[in-house]
Amino acid sequence: MRSLIPAALLLLTAAPVLAASLGMSVTKRVAAPDGGWDYVNVSADGKTMLVARSDGVMTIDLATGAVNPHLVAAQRTHGAVTVPGTSIGMVTSTTSGGALLFDAGTGAVVADIKTGTKPDAAAYDPATGMLLVMDNAGGGVAVIDPKTKALVGKVAVAGALESAAVDAKGMLYVNIEDKGAVAVIDVARRAVVRTIDLTGCEEPGGLALTKQGYLISACANGHAKVVDAKSGRLLADIAIGSRPDAVIYDGPRDRAYVPTGGDGGLTVIDTAGVPRGIGVVSTQKGSRTGAADPATGDIYLPGARFAPAEAGQRPKAIPGSFEVLVVSK
Repeated sequence: MRSLIPAALLLLTAAPVLAASLGMSVTKRVAAPDGGWDYVNVSADGKTMLVARSDGVMTIDLATGAVNPHLVAAQRTHGAVTVPGTSIGMVTSTTSGGALLFDAGTGAVVADIKTGTKPDAAAYDPATGMLLVMDNAGGGVAVIDPKTKALVGKVAVAGALESAAVDAKGMLYVNIEDKGAVAVIDVARRAVVRTIDLTGCEEPGGLALTKQGYLISACANGHAKVVDAKSGRLLADIAIGSRPDAVIYDGPRDRAYVPTGGDGGLTVIDTAGVPRGIGVVSTQKGSRTGAADPATGDIYLPGARFAPAEAGQRPKAIPGSFEVLVVSK
């Protein structure tokens, strides 16, 4: 869809503001066992940080900082969420080919639900009470009822699905990585109602929806595209670093953050109006996902230090270097 906003207003780059001017920096590093990681989410009660790891779900108590490295035992996990008002949690696992429902208190797995080839991001829709699993291998969106602990439907979406956001009114927004677009899904109807084209966005990964109704998609080619969720109009193009994999939204403070693992930066975005970049905080290369503590606004970023890559191989993490960075004022 053609934007009605003058081209001069579309590029809102992250101003070259020093971390000290923003008043934010890495203030703490939480040590944890080595291993891979993916999405980070806060539990529904706002008390616990859930980190999907290569060997299960790790948690951090936001009040005490205590780490439980293995709340849930699982393999190659990607996204973990909990259901408000219940003891039920869900984590997606490529190894299991679906979602594991678990007791959020004990970590005991209570159901193993097959959803597709490559389950990735997870979300909870408060409007329908359904848990949602995004498939990165073209398997669409799986809909799970946490009450019956069963798969109750699927939404066909062509393409590799990445991060998702819900609007609390029954609409699900999902980045389609290989199409540079956002699918808009009516969860109750189990249907895609429209698709928003993210012009100039390559491989959108991270996604957030602000309370003003703006979607922020982090693109692999150094852009964060801002679109109006209702109209689909492109509103802004914010410069970010390389290798983004999440957009962290802090609604109480009208801020969003894009961690970029390629350059070790955290782009800070003011979301009080149309989102705009206001600066970059230096973090650590490799830190590409994270979440915000809703009570304090602190940002939690898992990461590790990497040795130089050998020819034809991916960089390997240095043993003993995994930790969760805490960025705060």
